[in-house]
Amino acid sequence: MFPPIVLVPGNLRSQRSRHRNYADRMSQPRWLNETEAVAWRAFIESVGDLMTAFEAGLAEHDLTLGDYQVLVYLSEADDRQMRMCDLAEALRLSPSGLTRRLDGLVKAGLVAREPSEHDRRSMMAVLTTAGLRRLQKAAPDHVENVRENLFDHLNPTQVRNMASIFESIQRGVRQ
Repeated sequence: MFPPIVLVPGNLRSQRSRHRNYADRMSQPRWLNETEAVAWRAFIESVGDLMTAFEAGLAEHDLTLGDYQVLVYLSEADDRQMRMCDLAEALRLSPSGLTRRLDGLVKAGLVAREPSEHDRRSMMAVLTTAGLRRLQKAAPDHVENVRENLFDHLNPTQVRNMASIFESIQRGVRQ
């Protein structure tokens, strides 16, 4: 069995304390301590478990979590439509990634691609009536799934802390 790669190997701890110049510090990995390693692994495993549960719940509505996210963004947008570039940015996808994501939704009649009325260079992603109906049918089950698998295991203070923690992470990652 391999040793955990995220923990500081014992021989590197002593080496790190001997090397103080910048080049040496930058050449050494910043290994995780035990508490960080436990938190990291719990995070990764929990995210995997949650995504599996959310995907399974949405599969009952013939949606993926990515599909659901697209439908939610479009349902919240003015006139239930967004410029493709704005939707890609909101979803943190490349333009080609968004095109691939939308292909199945367009084929299923849940989203339409239409030229912008205001800018001929822009294409719009538009939530169709069928897409809105599918979202309205899936949303109560999905929210219950989120509640059962995530929030029911936390008290209100933990939920507030979780929100604060992930907002901090988002700000750091998105800089």
